[in-house]
Amino acid sequence: MAEEQLLGLLREGESASLAFLPAHSRAQAVGETLVALANTHGGRLLLGVRTRQARLEGILSPEEARAAVVESAQACTPPLDLPTVEVIKVQGAAILLVTVPAGLPHVYHWQGRYLHRVKDRNVPLNETELRSLLLERAEEGFESLVPAGASPDDLDAAQVSAYAARLPAPPADPRERLLQRGCLASTPAGLRPTHAGLLLFGRNPQRYLPQARILLFHYPRPVADQAPLQQEARGTLPEQIRQAETFLQAHMHRGRMWADAERVEVTEYPLEAVREAIVNAVAHRDYSIRGDESRISIFPDHIEVYSPGRLPGPITVDNLLEERFSRNPAIAQLLADLGLMGHTGYGMDHLLALMQESHLPPPTYQEVRTGFLLTLHGPKGMPLGDIPADPQSLARLGLNERQVQVLLTLNEKGRITSREYQDLCPQVSGETLRRDLADLVSRGLILKVGESRATYYILR
Repeated sequence: MAEEQLLGLLREGESASLAFLPAHSRAQAVGETLVALANTHGGRLLLGVRTRQARLEGILSPEEARAAVVESAQACTPPLDLPTVEVIKVQGAAILLVTVPAGLPHVYHWQGRYLHRVKDRNVPLNETELRSLLLERAEEGFESLVPAGASPDDLDAAQVSAYAARLPAPPADPRERLLQRGCLASTPAGLRPTHAGLLLFGRNPQRYLPQARILLFHYPRPVADQAPLQQEARGTLPEQIRQAETFLQAHMHRGRMWADAERVEVTEYPLEAVREAIVNAVAHRDYSIRGDESRISIFPDHIEVYSPGRLPGPITVDNLLEERFSRNPAIAQLLADLGLMGHTGYGMDHLLALMQESHLPPPTYQEVRTGFLLTLHGPKGMPLGDIPADPQSLARLGLNERQVQVLLTLNEKGRITSREYQDLCPQVSGETLRRDLADLVSRGLILKVGESRATYYILR
């Protein structure tokens, strides 16, 4: 790494993937930091930097420091093999750059302390987080485990048959494909359904996985203390996806526009993007976390989709669009087989493209303490000047076709009178047109200027 790049890291400051330690740090501080980075998404440790001021301190004996870091790494459990421990000269000071790779196959601890990085700190993993990480990094994830007491009778034979019939070459015995897909597992007691099988084809998946549900909320006003309308999506994952879609569609604003002499309804958010967000949340959440459900909330100007479980494997917020890793590969594949997941491994890319095509802001996402939060931003959160002057984009605001025409006319001519609006819509009553204009004024989209017959309207 070049000197300027390292100075850039210092300016960036500590984070979940970057840690600073002074030159004379104890083995415990080094070991705990290496373990925390390894249990998160990997990252870098700079040794020889005062943490509070991010001030260069330097190391007097780089080779001794390098040997001490390697010794601390080997003292982790299991031993942590570091690919690079690099000495870099910066402004005359020697700094040790230690790289911990992403996507490590084990869960690490330092003398019994299991830690991970939360923002700029090493934080102990709680019981739920540790269990989740152990399952994630095991050869077989939680979806492949067989819950105690589960039997083939817990699967809905009709759903299994319907799934098998969709396949290009339906097997003679549908159980063969379920076994291949990881929905059934061979045990000493015979074939038994896995968590994935129960989630996708179970008669009552919540009997074994009560946390496998989606809580749905509608907040009609932008007020924090309002009581939302609430609903719960249960059943198999495909059923939950359909219930969540129906809920969001029911609470989306709809507008209308003319297209080829026909009135066309336009939803506030592109429906394909909404489905992609729901399916991604269902496919990639951590089902091993008890007491935490997926949550989807629709607000006046955005939709929030929360999934339990932090990003898995080498995936980080920064590389989300480039890296490919699935916590639940069996569930993702089955949802693809069922036609619900058409872009396996590229869901976020597709979602981004769908929002861009609809001239809406790109989705935003962040890791929170216990999970992952995706936000879709709607047209009502955009300044009017940022909304393209095309019928579809304007209709997404929940406007009717006449109001869309008013805004297009104002964009072209700059002003419009009530009489000119009547000429645009000769078959519509004056009272209806007056309500149209009053609604646009109340929404803050246009401005009324003047009084009586001298009144005209302009874009706000």
